[in-house]
Amino acid sequence: MKTSRPFLASLLLAAVPLAGCSSGEEPAQEVASEALPLHVTNARLVLPPVSGNPAAIYFDVANSGDRNFAVRDVSVEGAKKAELHGSMEMDGKMMMDSVGQILVEAGSTTSLESGGYHVMAFDLDPSLAAGASTMMTLTVVGGDTMTVPVEIRTAGEDR
Repeated sequence: MKTSRPFLASLLLAAVPLAGCSSGEEPAQEVASEALPLHVTNARLVLPPVSGNPAAIYFDVANSGDRNFAVRDVSVEGAKKAELHGSMEMDGKMMMDSVGQILVEAGSTTSLESGGYHVMAFDLDPSLAAGASTMMTLTVVGGDTMTVPVEIRTAGEDR
């Protein structure tokens, strides 16, 4: 059986533990959807150090329900495109690529953070500025959505 590179990369990515790059994160607003038992906290968009490059979005998503959910799509107000991404090490080099979905198991929390799963936001509107906020919409398998506020931070600020 022939296996594609993206499929192998997805398998490897699923096996890579998430590595955090920050500590002492401040509490953030929690938002829950009426239709989904998902709760997003600590959502922050880190602006790129070089204008025109994509931004990264990190957050924690807890599932208080009794079944698993998979986030399959994301959109960000003020970005022309947003993608779910994952980081992994291959041949001693860190690599990043888009992923089809991110699993949030029942009764657990999934952290999207530097060095692991995260969101990349492309072609940012110049009006997105540090200290402000924007909105991010998550879509899960099955089509339910939830929209949450995302704090905007400068490059280099605590992730």
